[in-house]
Amino acid sequence: MEIVDYLRVARRRLWILVAVPVVATGAAAAIVLLAPQQYVGTAYVAAPALIGGSAAQQYTGTQAANQFVASFAAAATSPRVVEQVSADTGVRPAALRDGIAVDQVGASSQLELSYTAPNRATVVPVLESTTRRALTFLFSSQVAIATQQVEAARADVAAATTAITEWEKENKVSQPDKIYQSTLNELATLRQQQLSMQAVGNGRGASAAASAIAAGQKRLDEIGPKLPDYQALLAQRDAATSALARAREALQGANAQLQAADPAQATSISEAAPVSRMRGLVGTALPVGAAGLLVAVVLVALLELLSRQRTTPAPAAATPATAPAGEPEAGAPRPATGRVAGGPLRS
Repeated sequence: MEIVDYLRVARRRLWILVAVPVVATGAAAAIVLLAPQQYVGTAYVAAPALIGGSAAQQYTGTQAANQFVASFAAAATSPRVVEQVSADTGVRPAALRDGIAVDQVGASSQLELSYTAPNRATVVPVLESTTRRALTFLFSSQVAIATQQVEAARADVAAATTAITEWEKENKVSQPDKIYQSTLNELATLRQQQLSMQAVGNGRGASAAASAIAAGQKRLDEIGPKLPDYQALLAQRDAATSALARAREALQGANAQLQAADPAQATSISEAAPVSRMRGLVGTALPVGAAGLLVAVVLVALLELLSRQRTTPAPAAATPATAPAGEPEAGAPRPATGRVAGGPLRS
């Protein structure tokens, strides 16, 4: 078929090419126009203090902004947050998942949370509850983990302190490391005094110093073997104390992030507004009309193919070929011409 044939077919079945797209577009437009009025609201989340900063921050690095937006979008539609928002507002979880959308503002860490619903009164409450629950979900877990670490470090410090106290009760000595060091210092002083007294000929003073030195040395001999165990306990307590300080610092940072994620400071919510029906009409009717035109073209092609199959005659049976004109068949009598070969024409 040539282009002229296609145009001839299209002209003959023009009513199909026009009716199908028009009916499809009209049905789509009717569905859009007769549907309940939808309302949309937007919550603008801007919390730059949550992004970047020290390494202790939850979102750091070159992809921090994208990670925060992706985490917020996942949290806003997570089962836990959706169930909490449903309990707060009375909206069904399925309606929440269908109506919530999260969009990043450019390449920044700021984002827009929108909610579309047929009930205007539920739009703002859903936005408020979703932003609050999502931010709490993202940052309260860090506070809980840091709190657990602080409690564990505090328990380690208490256990190390108890072990030291038990050791002191068992060995009947308190702070042997300090006693050992002070005794060493005292012995050094006594030895100097003894030498000085011996130099001036003070025998009684030198003898008293010798007795004190002997007593101090005996004390060192008693404490010295026990001192390594006690120092090991002190080292455990010091390590637990350092871990507790680090855990408290982490908890302080987590609490600071949670405060920076306060919805009252980080979000602003717009009033609910009706969704433009014209935008929905254009976005729905045009694609449906194009699809209807495609269906009409396919339908016309099928109808034309069927009609050609019906009108094409069956091939005729084979027949013997006829002789050419002017050449009589063999055995047929030749007509008289009235002339004998070699003689005159007779009347």
